[in-house]
Amino acid sequence: MDLLLTRSLLAVARDGTIGKAASRLGVSQSALSRRLQQLSSELGAEVLSPSGRGVVLTEAGRLVVAEGTVLVERFERLKAEIRAHLKLEAGTVRVGGGATAVSYILPEAMARFRKRHPDVRFRLEEAGSREVEAAVLDDRVELGIVTLPVYAKALEVTPLARDRIVLVAAKDHPLAKKKRVVPADLAGQPLIGFEGGSAIRRLIDDALRAAKVDVNVVMEVRSIAAILRLVDSTSSLAFVSDLSAEGRPVVDVRGLRIERELGLVTRRGRGLSRAAVAFAAELAKGAPRPMKRV
Repeated sequence: MDLLLTRSLLAVARDGTIGKAASRLGVSQSALSRRLQQLSSELGAEVLSPSGRGVVLTEAGRLVVAEGTVLVERFERLKAEIRAHLKLEAGTVRVGGGATAVSYILPEAMARFRKRHPDVRFRLEEAGSREVEAAVLDDRVELGIVTLPVYAKALEVTPLARDRIVLVAAKDHPLAKKKRVVPADLAGQPLIGFEGGSAIRRLIDDALRAAKVDVNVVMEVRSIAAILRLVDSTSSLAFVSDLSAEGRPVVDVRGLRIERELGLVTRRGRGLSRAAVAFAAELAKGAPRPMKRV
């Protein structure tokens, strides 16, 4: 139903005459009459009938007013919501990332962003890099933080940060007391690993394989928090992001340097919401850097 024609009938129903309604709408009586005739023609029924000096609604007219009032109100709410989105006074940012991103990159960026835009909401999905890529492609999330490289041609990639992967140990672990170890010292050591098949696990496995180190992965976990707790409680080792070491002893392994690049991915050709565009800019300017160690 044409909202212009509907508004015209609502004005006449409110004012009782075409003349008063035309004056309120800022149009001529003849123009308003043509709108009402067009509405009746589209509906196949008269919406007004003459009554004294004014007009009254027909049965069809009353139905149009009842439904049209709801439609106009909904449309006005829609316009208000869109204006709020454009001003970043509303909206939802749908973002996904792996354990490091969700625990150590996104929280600070989200906090900074919400100080300026407190009414914008976030929907956060934690998953492995390849799962996050799939979520972006399926439009379950608009933004994804993943381990590079990305091979899907349908994804737009923006490099975000370099992340060093370090070996952490429980404080009472024998290697924690050494200033530096060699790769051979890791042979057979119990290791808490990221779940098999994840991008970060493949990166770590490839580096250890290149260093000819055969470690003993005793547990596989997705959550960084769980990995760190297990390191402490089982007196084990684990390779994690330098961002997440959180004061634990970092074992310096001579000749073993593992780094990855994190990137922000979006679906190529898809227009992002205004809130997502603004948050992507926030991520790009404020991504944390690994700690410098001596």
